[in-house]
Order: sequence, then structure tokens, then C-alpha cells
Amino acid sequence: MTSERDKVRLIFGLKIKQLRTELGISTYELANRTNLSPSYLNEIEKGKKYPKTEKLFALAKALNTDYDTLVSLRVSKQLEPVVELLNSNILSELPFDLFGIEPGYFLEVMANAPTKLSAFISTLIEIGRNYDLRVEQFFFSVLRTYQAMHDNYFADLETEASQFLTEHPLPKTSIDCPDWLTQVLTDEYGCTVQVYDAQTHPELTTLRSVYLPEKKTLLLNDKLSVEQRAFTLAREVGYHRLNLTVRPLESSMLEARSFDEVLNNFRASYFARAVLIPRQPLLDSLTQLVTLPTWDNDRLLALMEPFAVTPEMFLLRMTNLLTSHFGQRELFFLRFNHGPDGRFRLSKELHLSKLHTPHGVARDEHYCRRQVSVTILNELRALQQENQWDGRPICRAQRITFATNGNAYFVFSIAKSSPPSTDNSSINIGFPLTDELRQVFRFVDDRAIPETLVGETCQRCPITNCEVRAALPVVLTKQQHVKLVLGRIEELRGV
Repeated sequence: MTSERDKVRLIFGLKIKQLRTELGISTYELANRTNLSPSYLNEIEKGKKYPKTEKLFALAKALNTDYDTLVSLRVSKQLEPVVELLNSNILSELPFDLFGIEPGYFLEVMANAPTKLSAFISTLIEIGRNYDLRVEQFFFSVLRTYQAMHDNYFADLETEASQFLTEHPLPKTSIDCPDWLTQVLTDEYGCTVQVYDAQTHPELTTLRSVYLPEKKTLLLNDKLSVEQRAFTLAREVGYHRLNLTVRPLESSMLEARSFDEVLNNFRASYFARAVLIPRQPLLDSLTQLVTLPTWDNDRLLALMEPFAVTPEMFLLRMTNLLTSHFGQRELFFLRFNHGPDGRFRLSKELHLSKLHTPHGVARDEHYCRRQVSVTILNELRALQQENQWDGRPICRAQRITFATNGNAYFVFSIAKSSPPSTDNSSINIGFPLTDELRQVFRFVDDRAIPETLVGETCQRCPITNCEVRAALPVVLTKQQHVKLVLGRIEELRGV
């Protein structure tokens, strides 16, 4: 975002403005003292101009300082957070253009209110340290905002995927997809695909794939299912097809290197899903599904069968079309992981229109055991422990009402194991229960769909007779106590 010269000009301008403010003089008075025009001084303070040597001496004298101190990059304590921000890679990584923000405008805000902005920046840094927020978490938050702004539908990627399928027709059977995509990578992009296992690369067993750009080689974990292999190969085609050279090399990003990596990984993944699940066939199936008067778990699973995709890929692809073609722009997407330790972790989320319940604000708390996103994982784990699970995904739906705020949603969930990890995962899409939803989804009020009062987390839940509570409502109790105290103070005040 900023060059070294930009940084020097801005830091210098901030110092001029701070020194002038500390002396209590206006821009016009400083202009009189230095024989410089007020407009020129204004440009200096905004970081747009840097004066010549003779003007620097005049400024130093007028501001009761010396030349060396004035031109030094050392700043006061109040400006240190701004300088720290400028010297970091954060500004260069922030995708201002995605949100229609001119970088120069941001710099002007910094120049106009450096002290307040310094305090704000310090606060953000402190919050990040206290909550152990990593840079990649920040990047993914920016990406989710970008997705929400576009209703998670990107016409340019849809067009690119359609063109690819015109040139390379999808195989008739999903099991042939990995070989089909391997051939594309080999013939068109000169890539080599190699399978590895715990003997050949024991350090990589937790990853699904690794790309070696110097050798143009994609390493695939031998534990992947057909669907996982197909997606990994399709995403690799996406990187090459879309010319996305700034990209993560591993399937799961291990460290944050740039926002471009995060964005390009999303674009290649979107392309992969659009190739493996072409828009028109899915759109036709969804059009039939939403007009049915009753809900059928197996019917939703049947929609997924023709495609070489996992439940997560399928439901993410559904969100693209549910927003763009069915007007459901208030949905949420959640992925819960259930590990051998028994904990339920919200590992992925996307909220369109607003922040829905539940969300990742309470990652250290116990998510409600009544929600379908969790009950389906308990059901799957029980089937596995009793050796009764046949390996196929299971699907469930639920109408839920949150006891804390009365918000009501229709949610459907698909659960499956997630190799090569030992976790199970549930993939969930939820919709606020509105008249508009009922006009589109005829099955929403089907009486066969369970209807349940739920909480967000056990620590915040007011349901007193919950038979599956995993923790006491300590957060709720504290909130209620604070409310009681404040109410009593208001009574004593007589207001």
C-alpha cells in the first residue's frame, strides 16, 4: 500500500502536526513564522509533500526544535503505534481495493487524527494479543466479509468454470473425476501428480496435499477419499487456469504469508466446486427440492450423489446458488468438528447479512448439545463406536429457537468423517424463519421436522431443565447479576 517514501512523508507530517499542536499554534500562524503557505503546510501534514532543506530549517526553528530531531524517524510515544503499523506489512496486505477504499484516504485519516488513531491501533493490537489472534485469522475474517458483500456468488468464477467444462466435459461417473483432472494437469500444465503415505513422507500425513512449484509436482495423501482427491486436483487446476501464482503450497494453510494467498486459495476452491458441481444441474435439482411440501433427509443426500464431492463442498456450493437464484441472502454456513477428546469446535463459519447465532465468539465454551449441528455428531460417533456406520454421510434437519433472544432458524446438517484427521465434522446451513423463506421453501413448516428450544452455549443458556447441559451457565449468571445491580442503582436514583 505504501512505499518507503510515502512512509517517510507521512511520519514527518505527523511530527509537524504534533509539534504545532503542542505549541498551540494554527497552520496560519506556522505559515507566518516560516513564510510557507498554509495550503503547502497542510499538504506536508497530510504526508503528501516533503519540504526542501532550507524549508526544513525554517520549520525546525518555528517549532522550537532542531533540524536533526525534525528529520529523524524517531517519534513520540503517542505516535509509536502508527509508525509500528506503517513499518509492518499490514497496510500492504490489507485488500483496500476489495472494499472500494482508496489507500490515500486511509493515510489521510491517519494524518488528520494521529493520536486517536494511535489509541485505536493500540487497542486492536492488545485485543489480538489477549485473544491470541493470528494474522491468518484476521485475513480469513476479511475474506468472510468480502464473501458476504458479494452474497458468496462470483459471476467471473462461474463463467470461468463453465468455459472450462465446455473445453473439458465432466466425466459421466464421479469416480473418474480424479483421473480426468490429473490428465488436465499433466497435459495442459505440465504438472506431475504423486501419491505419498506415512512411509514416504511421515511429516505430511496430517495434510491432504502439498504443491512443489519448483518441480511442478502435486503430492497427494494416499488416505484421501475419491471426493477429496477430486477437489484437491480441481483446485490445482484452478490455480493454473486462473494464473494464481501467489498461493499456499499446503492444503491447510500453516502460516499467514499474505492476504493474496488467502484470497487466491478461495478463488481456486470456488472454481473447483463450480467445476465438480456445475451450476445448471444443481440449480435444476434445488428448484425441485424447494417446491416439495415435506422434508426428506435422504432426498438431500441424493442430490449430492452424482458429484465427486464431500458434504462440505456440496453445501458450500449450495450457498452460491441459494443466494444468487433463490434470494436467500441471510443464510449462515457452519462447520463443527468433533474430535476424539469429545469437544465440539466451530471450525468454519460464514454469515450473510448479519452475524447469526451461533458464532465463534465463544470458542472456549460448550456449544449447545440440543442443536442439530451437535446432535448429529453425537449420533455419528455412536454409530461408529457400535460399528454400525456404513461410511455414508447422514443428514438431519431442525427448526430451532434460541432461548436467549427468540431468534428462530431452519437448519439442515450433513455429518461425515474427515480423513486424514480423526475428527468427524458436521456441515450446516441455516436460514432465519421468515415469511419470505416459507414462500420459497415449501417444506419449512413440515411437522416431521423436529422443533427445539436451544441455547448458544451452555455457559450462556437460560434453559433450566436441560438434560444434556455440559457446563453451568456462569456467563449468563454474571450477566444477570450485572443487570440486577444496575437496575437497583437506577431505582435508588429514582429514574
